[in-house]
Amino acid sequence: MAAIAVSLATSLTSAVVPSSLTSFVFNKLNSAPCLRITFSVSRFSSYRGGKLMAHSLVRATLGLTQPANIDVPKIALSAKEIDVAEWKGDILAVGVTEKDMTKDDSKRFENSLLKNLDAKLGGHLSEASSEEDFTGKPGQSLVLRVPGHGAKRIGLIGLGKSATNAYAFCNFGDAIAAAAKNAQASNVGIVLASTESTSNESKLNIASAIASGTVLGTYEDNRYKSDSKKPVLKSVDILGFGTELVNSPANVLTPAVLAEEATKIASTYSDVFSATILNAEQCKELKMGSYLGVAAASDNPPHFIHLCYKPPSGPIKAKLALVGKGLTFDSGGYNIKTGPGCSIELMKFDMGGSAAVLGAAKAIGQVKPPGVEVHFIVAACENMISGTGMRPGDIVTASNGKTIEVNNTDAEGRLTLADALIYACNQGAEKIIDLATLTGACVVALGPSIAGVFTPSDELANEVFSAAEASGEKLWRMPLEESYWESMKSGVADMVNTGGRQGGAITAALFLKQFVDEKVQWMHIDIAGPVWNEKKRTATGFGIQTLVEWVRQHSS
Repeated sequence: MAAIAVSLATSLTSAVVPSSLTSFVFNKLNSAPCLRITFSVSRFSSYRGGKLMAHSLVRATLGLTQPANIDVPKIALSAKEIDVAEWKGDILAVGVTEKDMTKDDSKRFENSLLKNLDAKLGGHLSEASSEEDFTGKPGQSLVLRVPGHGAKRIGLIGLGKSATNAYAFCNFGDAIAAAAKNAQASNVGIVLASTESTSNESKLNIASAIASGTVLGTYEDNRYKSDSKKPVLKSVDILGFGTELVNSPANVLTPAVLAEEATKIASTYSDVFSATILNAEQCKELKMGSYLGVAAASDNPPHFIHLCYKPPSGPIKAKLALVGKGLTFDSGGYNIKTGPGCSIELMKFDMGGSAAVLGAAKAIGQVKPPGVEVHFIVAACENMISGTGMRPGDIVTASNGKTIEVNNTDAEGRLTLADALIYACNQGAEKIIDLATLTGACVVALGPSIAGVFTPSDELANEVFSAAEASGEKLWRMPLEESYWESMKSGVADMVNTGGRQGGAITAALFLKQFVDEKVQWMHIDIAGPVWNEKKRTATGFGIQTLVEWVRQHSS
């Protein structure tokens, strides 16, 4: 048996934190005709285990809000080699490109799969597609009730001119989930109209992407709804291929609760994980003045999280670190977020980077890649306002001795990441990736769907972009323009923490660079845009798939 393990986790973001973590394993039997995948969607925070330990924590009961106990949904996926016309279930979803929708002079499909389906339906499929002007464009869908056949409904879902990357198939899966929800379908069959030239390896990648999109699209965060509906979708069959903590509010997901979730991961996968949780006094001993300055105003104390993954056996060939920004709430401090577009009500998602990192940790614990040691690091805290809080003009000292004049308390994430990056270097990491909802400037530059990437290492850039291509997550490399550092110089300290509006995402990355050892390959990924789906008003889990794939690339 050859086993291919692919892990997908929706991010643990506090205010972001997508559902949780979904992992799936493809077991491809050399002699077996099918591929079976079982998804278990377990959610971080109280959702994952059914209970949240918030009752013993400061402010955790604010507003008397506690997550409801919700049954963990499970979706079983099977890849089957059967005639699509013989498949029986609630919805048969067919992915079609614009080319697949080509018709002959008789207005009948030229594509063989569509032609056969249409023949069994007496021509209703081609007729309906013409009447509805369905051409296979991205986002188009057409669902028909077909009583008397194996499938109760048949849906055509547009893939555009061509579907050649994981992102397109993730979107395809999301559209399938939407169709299943509308029809209250418990089982769905999925097939692509054209797969003749697709290699077996590509089929596995496509199946992974479709599965990822379907599971993410199915998820709804009902922990805080008084009357929630149970998920209906139970099984998905992929035909023709052969053989959270997300969205938890800040009054529930505090830094201590985030640390508890990390500890649970280490406990669940104790054969490969160890956990170190540092309190404020221990961080003070390590001289983490930059991180502690941000945490100083909150009644909820900071928790510095360090999970270490080591494979169960064999030599270590690579040492990696994943660092996530862990602001469970960001008020902006004395530079408080105000006015239209400040999104203060969404600042629960300011720990989206830590959610991705902890989601990746859980996935790695399940997959157990050999030959690689991985450190997962989060400096968790809140950025609040009080008499003990950090003021504009204050000077803080990071654990490497560098001093920072705080000219804006709302540029706090980089201050926490400074000490986290120093800590990661001290663990002996050879390559470090940090993820953070760091700047609005990056959202202005790249919009809501693309993360900005900053790194001086072409080698690391090539690795991560290869992983992102496989995962279907969109990244764009941005310049690290050293001349912009002039705007970050201080008259009274080594640097200021912001350099103004122009090039804000770049100067933020240059700031982080000051806290990384020159011998270490480092990348900063600004996920402020894609961490949140504004249309669905929920977190996306962005980054987890790419991180897991990147770690797997380094595995022996």
